[in-house]
Amino acid sequence: MASQNLPKPEYANNMKLIGHSDQGGRPDGVQLMVNKGFAITGHMFSKGFSVIDVRDPRDPKPVNYIEAPKNTWNIHLQSHGDLLLVINAKDMFAAPEFQDEEQYYKGALGEKVGTAEAKAEAPRDWTAGMAVYDIANPAEPREIGFMSVEGGGIHRIWYVGGQWAYASVLLDGFTDYIFMTIDMSDPAQPKEAGRYWLPGMNTAAGEEPDWAPTRRNGLHHAIIHGDTAYAAWRDAGMVILDIADRSAPSLITHRNWSPPFGGGTHNCLPLPDRDLLVVADEAVLDNCADGIKYTWIFDNREPSNPISISTFPTPDEHDYKAKGAHFGPHNIYENRPDGMVSDQIIYSTYQNAGYRVTDISDPFQPREIAAFVPPAPNKLADHRPGRPLIIQSCDVWVSADGLVYGNDYNGGLFIMECQF
Repeated sequence: MASQNLPKPEYANNMKLIGHSDQGGRPDGVQLMVNKGFAITGHMFSKGFSVIDVRDPRDPKPVNYIEAPKNTWNIHLQSHGDLLLVINAKDMFAAPEFQDEEQYYKGALGEKVGTAEAKAEAPRDWTAGMAVYDIANPAEPREIGFMSVEGGGIHRIWYVGGQWAYASVLLDGFTDYIFMTIDMSDPAQPKEAGRYWLPGMNTAAGEEPDWAPTRRNGLHHAIIHGDTAYAAWRDAGMVILDIADRSAPSLITHRNWSPPFGGGTHNCLPLPDRDLLVVADEAVLDNCADGIKYTWIFDNREPSNPISISTFPTPDEHDYKAKGAHFGPHNIYENRPDGMVSDQIIYSTYQNAGYRVTDISDPFQPREIAAFVPPAPNKLADHRPGRPLIIQSCDVWVSADGLVYGNDYNGGLFIMECQF
């Protein structure tokens, strides 16, 4: 049965909406996975995560909602095979200190969230760590394991099966999120194996940052290929690590183009067969207050010296800067092994400019070949004061047969077909 009353896009080029869901009245989504015909999405404001049956993509049906622990975010998650890994961290956007989102994206987050010494004055009231679920039946996730951490919690994970997971973790005594390897040999008992941080982040050990106190020099997450981690370190740019020894990751190279550009590095996607990297800088403030952000292509033939050779075209069929809210890259589809894998076509989200598809067959001249901009949401799930009723396309997942699944901070789940 086809979905009824599908939202009409503000703009569409070579993309057609075939299905939509408000996810059981929880239309806010952050990270999105599809597993055995079920979409699993973490919520930014509705707490917890939801499962939507998308076996008929034209008629998606919400089937489950798993509530988060009190005051806890489950915004990011990873699924592969019969396992689902879900982050647990302080619910930042429910906290009074982050109602102005600029306070979240600027400065040392570890100092704002609190340290071990501050716990006596402000006891922790959230759950921090990583939950592991059995999803042999994705409609009924069953928690089987949990790894606790001391601090703000985990932000994002990379897991594509096997022994190892990789996470960005905000630990007591560090200025911001650092890189951690996690041993998944026993999924019921995941455990830390190793960690890496940039010099200056471990203030508990006496290190002192050498960057401006307004900068978010913390790990967003890493994408792994073989024994190399390609880590997006927000305002510190790209950090490439040798992880052959999972207990002792070591630096290969560190590249930062901020300043002069605005920082916020969010994804570093390796395309190993072409010796390329696709690197997205996230737009994090309304009305481009942090500048126009770009998605970059790097030549990675010499791993110790990756060089930027081009940027994706910036959407310009509408004045998105004046539209309001965030305009610019947020996330890129990361070539999940159970979905589409392509080193020619890149799928990405541009927040108030929706979903974009870019052909990089000529890496020096990326060209947009498809786009879909959803209409304004029906309502705001975002409870922060003064937020505009404007689409903020957040994440994208692509199936092996080319169906595009996207979500939004307020607009629900969109399922699209490409027509190129």
